[in-house]
Amino acid sequence: MRRHPVALMVIVGLVASAIGIALALVIDWFPTDAAKQAEPIDTLYDVLMIVSVPVFVLVVIVTLFAVWQFRMRPGQEKMDGPPIHGNTRLEIVWTAVPAILLVSLCSYAYTVLTDIEEKEANTLVVNVVGQQFAWRYSYPQEGGRAIETTQLVLPKDRPILFKVRALDVIHDFWVPAFRVKIDAVPGIETEVRATPTKIGRFEVVCAELCGLGHAVMRSTARVVTPAAYDSWIAEQVRGGAAGGGGAAGGDDAAGGDDAAGGDASGGDAAALGRETFVQNCGSCHTLADAGTSGAAGPDLTTALRGQSEEQIREDIVDPDARIAEGFQAGVMPGNFSETLSAEQIDGLVTYLVSVSR
Repeated sequence: MRRHPVALMVIVGLVASAIGIALALVIDWFPTDAAKQAEPIDTLYDVLMIVSVPVFVLVVIVTLFAVWQFRMRPGQEKMDGPPIHGNTRLEIVWTAVPAILLVSLCSYAYTVLTDIEEKEANTLVVNVVGQQFAWRYSYPQEGGRAIETTQLVLPKDRPILFKVRALDVIHDFWVPAFRVKIDAVPGIETEVRATPTKIGRFEVVCAELCGLGHAVMRSTARVVTPAAYDSWIAEQVRGGAAGGGGAAGGDDAAGGDDAAGGDASGGDAAALGRETFVQNCGSCHTLADAGTSGAAGPDLTTALRGQSEEQIREDIVDPDARIAEGFQAGVMPGNFSETLSAEQIDGLVTYLVSVSR
């Protein structure tokens, strides 16, 4: 082998590549696939690993061989190396082969991207809004107001078009089980498609560092049967709050004693406040009356007790003025006075005061 170092490198390279490829394919790198787009994306990943591992092994082996074979020996500290003439044929090979590989892989990736982004009939449009540090969802309704909610509910086997935007900084809408993600950028609307194929709950995360509360900017995609989805939509239109966080977007969504929080006083103002709370606060706070279960902020079911109207208003417009024990400053958005109207803030205060009694 010492007389044939190239043969040694080839043998070591083949063994290392085989081990590397086997590990890359055997290890379960991803969560359960739950969308039609997941399979071609996973296959693309496998192909990239099969090609990349031998290239990595080749570069490492040649580098280590060069370090070992051509290392400086004692007494050679001031010697210049022998003149080396290039090998034109070798240079053409190591330029052409990587170029062919790159063009082939890029073409394959482009084909996969084109396939998973293909428009389909009966597509459901869901608007996604990212804001420090929560996701909100909107379901457009023909001939009526869109349903606004902090819970993402999707029908199984129906194509979904997510239209994504941000209100403050760059976020990234990512459902790992769907294998698709897209940046949410202030001022523009981005789009991504997915077709859920499994019933269950799947995590929604922000994949772009967006501030102190980035780690808690999470939500859940709940995939249900088409019949269950239709029932959920009907409940939202009637003014109900489904599964802890859904807010209806019908004409009667802000009316009635139920929408106002049981026997809470304040009438229309409290009803508007409850709707505002579910849309803007429910993903971060638990509040039994509103049916929300967020965990990023204090549990308002108990934290509101004994709070005055002035204290509640201050907590909304200046959230860092008082920090609850165990929580950090800078997590709750400090711009509600800009993003919410005065009427919404007044209604929110009225509603929270009514449920704090």
